[in-house]
Amino acid sequence: MSISLSSLILLPIWINMAQIQQGGPDEKEKTTALKDLLSRIDLDELMKKDEPPLDFPDTLEGFEYAFNEKGQLRHIKTGEPFVFNYREDLHRWNQKRYEALGEIITKYVYELLEKDCNLKKISIPEGYGVIVLNPNENYIEVEKPKIHVQSSSDSSDEPAEKRERKDKVSKETKKRRDFYEKYRNPQREKEMMQLYIRENGSPEEHAVYVWDHFIAQAAAENVFFVAHSYGGLAFVELMIQREADVKNKVTAVALTDSVHNVWHQEAGKTIREWMRENCCNWVSSSEPLDTSVESMLPDCPRVSAGTDRHELTSWKSFPSIFKFFTEASEAKTSSLKPAVTRRSHRIKHEEL
Repeated sequence: MSISLSSLILLPIWINMAQIQQGGPDEKEKTTALKDLLSRIDLDELMKKDEPPLDFPDTLEGFEYAFNEKGQLRHIKTGEPFVFNYREDLHRWNQKRYEALGEIITKYVYELLEKDCNLKKISIPEGYGVIVLNPNENYIEVEKPKIHVQSSSDSSDEPAEKRERKDKVSKETKKRRDFYEKYRNPQREKEMMQLYIRENGSPEEHAVYVWDHFIAQAAAENVFFVAHSYGGLAFVELMIQREADVKNKVTAVALTDSVHNVWHQEAGKTIREWMRENCCNWVSSSEPLDTSVESMLPDCPRVSAGTDRHELTSWKSFPSIFKFFTEASEAKTSSLKPAVTRRSHRIKHEEL
């Protein structure tokens, strides 16, 4: 563990104070004077004394980083990935640099989504309207308000001088504790608290809220869901709470490596039957795309996404998913009963 200059300065001071306190009245006066001197030191500034200014570039080029053709962040000159410890023994400065670069990358990703993915236009060549849910953002972090507790000694019979001395010692102790906490965990400069977003405090609540306020009121005749990982669990919860509405509005549901569980979520028989006919789960598997995969749960068919990487299951299965949606929409339009399921589509695909 690295030790800053401030630690090397403070350590002998506290040793000397311990030695001084063993002396007589003159030594106690020296101790008092030394404590007074320490109380005048701004520990925050002392910790930052050898730290470079927190003045960082506002562009990727300024940081000398760029994304290569594979979408990987690499240093322009060395070709190396991002290095956190840019300056040794300056963890706080490195953390601030990391956060500044993170803000630039966030803006860059938003620009890519708007320019390359056309999210502002919310349309794609097949003519779908798109709503992108954000179930992972359920709260915001704000600085925790400081609560000033009045000392109980104010109402005691202690002399004013003794109370003042105790308060001073308490403040010094808190200041030392705060300083060492900042040294031990420099990025945590403020006490934060979480404020949950009203009616969106969990992924499940978010799904129901978006359904009630946007999807249920949309004029679209065919509604399709693509739900990845925990999103599948949130969709099942939506069905449990809005079963009749979902059945009337939703044409088909594509799950990608969903973690839902109809038993643990206590989904009823009618929900399980609807899912068997209208849902399909593309799961991570080394088998070729659309190969049937066995399931222990009595809900929807499971087929291979053509990849064993969880995070790639949506992207890898998109061609099959949109074909699945197209067939389900055509079946609904022509009033075919029962509706075309993913299992029947897989057989057709294999025959071709």
